[in-house]
Amino acid sequence: MAKTITEVQKNNFLKTIIPIAQRQARKHNGQIYASICIAQAIHESGWGTSTRMAKANAVFGIKVGQSAYHFGNAWKGASYNSITSEYYDGKTETRINDNFRAYDSLEDSTEDYFDMLCHCKRYKPALNQPTAQKCIEAIMRGGYATGPDYVKHIMAIWNQYNLGQYDDWSVGYKETSVKVTTPSTIKLNSRGNAVKIAQDCFNKKGYNLKVDGIFGIMTEAVTLHFQKSKGLTMDCIIGPKTWDKLLQEG
Repeated sequence: MAKTITEVQKNNFLKTIIPIAQRQARKHNGQIYASICIAQAIHESGWGTSTRMAKANAVFGIKVGQSAYHFGNAWKGASYNSITSEYYDGKTETRINDNFRAYDSLEDSTEDYFDMLCHCKRYKPALNQPTAQKCIEAIMRGGYATGPDYVKHIMAIWNQYNLGQYDDWSVGYKETSVKVTTPSTIKLNSRGNAVKIAQDCFNKKGYNLKVDGIFGIMTEAVTLHFQKSKGLTMDCIIGPKTWDKLLQEG
């Protein structure tokens, strides 16, 4: 069963990670966006709810690496082992065990993240990019992740929770600014970005839809099945209640 992450958990995590990301972005001369750091922390750790990662203060899923290289002083050499997914050919999931860096604090974890991106040669193209989108695309190309939809997932989080505002380091955490804005109600024959968001959410939950922004009969059938599985009114219309279930993590 997919884990449901509450708004309280999300806001508590944001309240913690935003000032840390902003401090480290400032310390590293703004070469990497604080907002991208926040979005990756959310994605990698499931809003800080991953038990193993939380115990290790490891919200970025940074591997130890064959040489166990220290990019700075934040990582002291501790590690933990966990199962992870890799997509070596860009599309096929392979489950492996690997060793990940553990830290004394979230501050250390975030500092090591910035140290790695700012000092590792393969991430140099990610530095000082004009937009957050270009930054995460370059981080992806540098080898941070192998998932084919990694950039799309990060930018979906970035957009949904209005994280770009935190690249202004004078802007502090504001609970009202991070609540989810529910997309418009959609149904058969609807078209547009809201349909793409729904199709992408369905696919994350195990369905197999073409993300084309067209609410056709296949999207309608999936909507009906999803509504039935969640005990929702089976009207094939994606309105507020269906969106609420659809946008939940997992």
